[in-house]
Amino acid sequence: MSEKLIIIGSGPAAWTCAIYAARAALQPTVYEGAISEDNRLKGTLPLGQLNLTTDVENFPGFPDVILGPDLMLKMREQAIRFGTTVVTEDIESIDLSNRPFVLKDSAGKTLEAEALVISTGASANYLGLESEERFKNYGVSACAVCDGALPRFRNKSVVVVGGGDSAAEEATYLTKFASTVYLVHRRDQLRASQVMAQRVLSNPKIKPLWFSVVEEVLGNDASGMTGVRVKNIKTNDTTTVEAAGMFVAIGHTPNTKFLGGQVEVDDKGFLVLKEPQRTITSVEGVFAAGDVADPTYKQAITAAGMGCKASLDAERWLAGKGVH
Repeated sequence: MSEKLIIIGSGPAAWTCAIYAARAALQPTVYEGAISEDNRLKGTLPLGQLNLTTDVENFPGFPDVILGPDLMLKMREQAIRFGTTVVTEDIESIDLSNRPFVLKDSAGKTLEAEALVISTGASANYLGLESEERFKNYGVSACAVCDGALPRFRNKSVVVVGGGDSAAEEATYLTKFASTVYLVHRRDQLRASQVMAQRVLSNPKIKPLWFSVVEEVLGNDASGMTGVRVKNIKTNDTTTVEAAGMFVAIGHTPNTKFLGGQVEVDDKGFLVLKEPQRTITSVEGVFAAGDVADPTYKQAITAAGMGCKASLDAERWLAGKGVH
């Protein structure tokens, strides 16, 4: 028997979609992702990016600030309370050539769904350096909240690469543990919001390195990462910065590989929404919500709003097909 609606993902978009779908008696199933080392390294463990965030101060309804993991658990609990089924596995492949759609999960189970909502978010990008790959988990990270409190970084210098809100947040967070945070950015001003940028520039522990890029991560097998070689792109001068860690914050890539190219994406890999203000993708019966389909805003509140819309779009589409 086919599921009416399967939601793939576990961030604000997925849980909001599930809450609305469950209340509409769609009996949704959420595939929140497997608890695996591969997902940990990609930042795609259950509960999404907010589960890797500390204080959330811009989500409506929490004037005293709420921790990211607490917010996500509350959303998950609310979805379950209304009857959502949660499966802690990955969806590894999908066949969208016929309806019902056929899915296979990481436990080897094959299942069918009349409609799908893709809300798998996006994974952190890295610089692509061979030396960076060598020292991943030995000083190189893409998540300060995950790793910043580790003993190897305490009272040591660290490097953050990037200039947007993510880089600003990572740098600010790391000042709780590191002695100095070098912020490496290829421009001479941050792309972060004014509030975040001011927070960074006013922090005496954060030292911006403008017009700069990381050329190589330095280290050895015994100590792991010990520093970076930084190049000034205006003068071509290179300098060595001693640092116990490098945190890369240069954007994210949408998690759509499991779709096998069956759904249209843009030039950056984000799922394309076919109608303004709707969550309809290029495949009838497949809807998208959250960062996987949002190259512009990438905020928890916009993801939640898209999750609501995806649920309503799916419900109306299913009703039109006589399923609901």
